[in-house]
Amino acid sequence: MFILNEAIIFPDVELADEEGLLAIGGDLSTERLLLAYKKGIFPWYNEDEPICWWCPDPRFVLFPQELKVSKSMQTVLNNGSFRFTINKAFDKVIANCKSVTRKGQDGTWIQPEVIEAYTKLHQSGFAVSAEAWAAGELAGGLYGVLLGNVFFGESMFSKKSNASKFAFINFVRYLQKQNIKLIDCQIYTSHLESLGAKMIDRQLFSEILAKEI
Repeated sequence: MFILNEAIIFPDVELADEEGLLAIGGDLSTERLLLAYKKGIFPWYNEDEPICWWCPDPRFVLFPQELKVSKSMQTVLNNGSFRFTINKAFDKVIANCKSVTRKGQDGTWIQPEVIEAYTKLHQSGFAVSAEAWAAGELAGGLYGVLLGNVFFGESMFSKKSNASKFAFINFVRYLQKQNIKLIDCQIYTSHLESLGAKMIDRQLFSEILAKEI
């Protein structure tokens, strides 16, 4: 197990254990987070634990051109029930990702220090949010980190049925127009698999990052 200190470095991702855990410790400084994402590493840990850094193999990703939209979601996209925006409510999105309960989960890993760190990334132009609004209220959204031609998704939430899917689909379409080559979804979910995400080898993932960031 690699223990990080104040030095802004990470071990080779191939040294991660079977679950993808690579290192513990360090901090959530902007410099360290940007280095981590460039290498395909992300922080994920529970309250009262040291920061854990992960790079799982295989990796769950979505190639924007492979986005799948069901007929029912196409109806939602077209019926005007939601309005889509980008970077209009980053603070509210990350706060809701922390507070909105999810089926099968007791809590969230998004702690105050995480909110502070990603808000700094947002203020520096690296972290972005996408929002779905209903009747003027924030109904769903997502946030993540955008580096080069890769978007690293972090978390999403929904207060109304299909709101997060609406935000995600519109955001993927936007990213495709911006020539974004890959969306990192980190860990498998059936929700994102239904939208076209799939597993790829960590080596291929790392090769794409090296080329596109």
